[in-house]
Amino acid sequence: MSSDADTRFMSLALALGRRGLGNAWPNPAVGAVVVKNGAVVGRGWTQPGGRPHAEVEALRRAGEAARGATLYATLEPCSHHGKTPPCVDAVLAAGIARVVSALEDPNPRIAGEGHARLRAQGVAVDVGPGGADALRAHAGHFRRVRDGRPHVTLKLAVSADGKAGLSGRKPATITGEAARERVHLMRAMNDAVVTGIGTVLSDDPQLNCRLPGMERRSPVRVVLDSNLRLPPNSRLADSATRTLDWVFIDESAQPAHEDELTKEGVEILRVPAVKGRLDLSAVLRGLAARGITRVMVEAGPILSAAFIVADLVDEVALFRAPTALGEGIDALEGMPLSALTLSPRLRLVGREQVGSDTLETFERK
Repeated sequence: MSSDADTRFMSLALALGRRGLGNAWPNPAVGAVVVKNGAVVGRGWTQPGGRPHAEVEALRRAGEAARGATLYATLEPCSHHGKTPPCVDAVLAAGIARVVSALEDPNPRIAGEGHARLRAQGVAVDVGPGGADALRAHAGHFRRVRDGRPHVTLKLAVSADGKAGLSGRKPATITGEAARERVHLMRAMNDAVVTGIGTVLSDDPQLNCRLPGMERRSPVRVVLDSNLRLPPNSRLADSATRTLDWVFIDESAQPAHEDELTKEGVEILRVPAVKGRLDLSAVLRGLAARGITRVMVEAGPILSAAFIVADLVDEVALFRAPTALGEGIDALEGMPLSALTLSPRLRLVGREQVGSDTLETFERK
C-alpha cells in the first residue's frame, strides 16, 4: 500500500483514538483501523477504563474480513498478559497480514516485543506513519512510563492587560462562552483537573464537564489543600459521589473534619510538604501511581506559578481576552506572564481564534 494511504488511514486511527482521551486511563487512548482492499472494514478505540483495547475492538468489528487485511494502530500492539490477553494474540488469530504502528510502546513490558512477535509469525510490520501526531496524542502515556508522572497542561485565562482576577483575589469573568466551552472539552480529554484550595474557597468551582451529553466524561477533580480546608458544603464535596474527588494534604496534618469529607465521598491522600506547600512532584507521582496520565491545572496565580517554577508544565493553553480588566491580580504570582510566553523551555506551537478570545498553545521543547 502506498505511503499516502498509510498516512490517510493512520490519521483516521488517530481521530478514533482521541475519543478515548480522558476516558481510557490507566491505559493509553489508542485508535485502530482494519483495512482490506483499500476499504475500512473495522474501527476501534480504547474503551472506558482502558479495556477492551482498540485493536481488539477493531478486529471484532471486522470479523472474517480481517483475514489478510492491514491493521493500523496508533501504538504498538501489546504483547504481555495484563488484565486482558495480549493484542498480538488477537492480531495473529484474526489472520492480519500487515500491521502499521505509529509508535513503539515505551512500556518496558512491550518496548518492541509486540512488533517482534508479529514479525516472527510472518506478519509484515511497519512503524512510523503518523508518529509525530501519535506522540502528541500519547504524551501522557509516554510521560507516565518514562518519568513516573502525568503529562501536565496548564490552562490560563488572562485579560488584554494580563490580569487573571479582580483586586483582592476576587473572581472575574474574563473569557467568552466559546472559550469556556473549549475548556469544558479540554476537561473531558484529561484524566484529572488540578486546582488549589485558594481557588476553591474563592470560586467554589465545579470543575466538571458540562457540555450536553458529556457529563460522564468529567475528569477526576484534584484539590491541593495542605491543611484540608475544603468545606463539606462546597460544590466539589457535595458532588463527590458523582465525580471522583481526591484531595492531597500535608502528611503531617490532622484535620478535624476529615471524616466528614470522607463520608461525602472525598478521598484524602497524604504527601510531604515543604514550608507549608505540598511537594508537587510527589502529588504528580501519586496521581501516576493511580493510573492518571494527563492532568490539566486550572488554578490561581500561586499554584500556576508554582508548577512553572518546579518545571512541571508540559503544555500551556493560554486564553487571551480582547478587553482589559484594569485593576486586578496578575496571572502568575511573583512573575510576569512573559516568564511563560518567553520561557526557554516552552515554544509556541499554535494560535487560534475561539469566539472573541485567542488561544495560544505552548509545548515543552
